[in-house]
Amino acid sequence: MRTLLALLLTALTALPALPIDRPFPANILRGKFTPGYFPDITLDGKARQLAPSARIFNEDNRIEMPAAVRGKDLVVNYTVDGMGYIDRIWILSAEEAAQKVPTAAEAAK
Repeated sequence: MRTLLALLLTALTALPALPIDRPFPANILRGKFTPGYFPDITLDGKARQLAPSARIFNEDNRIEMPAAVRGKDLVVNYTVDGMGYIDRIWILSAEEAAQKVPTAAEAAK
């Protein structure tokens, strides 16, 4: 019984190390993100604004504060709300960035 319990605990501690594919919504767009002072950001060289309830997810799918990513050019997936504000941003890993996703310019065509 103790051996079984030890094996179970060992297996449970290894679970967080497993890679998990992040489920992105169907309406995502790809862009180059440069944070500024909240709510101002730059996406693909154009000035944009974050929604008041915007969330920025890092590569580990944890929420990042806008000030924590200021000054970096990052490849991201993002969504736009009904008012035209950026409401969700996912900072991509190298593997995720290699996957094909349309940019805003490509989606507009």
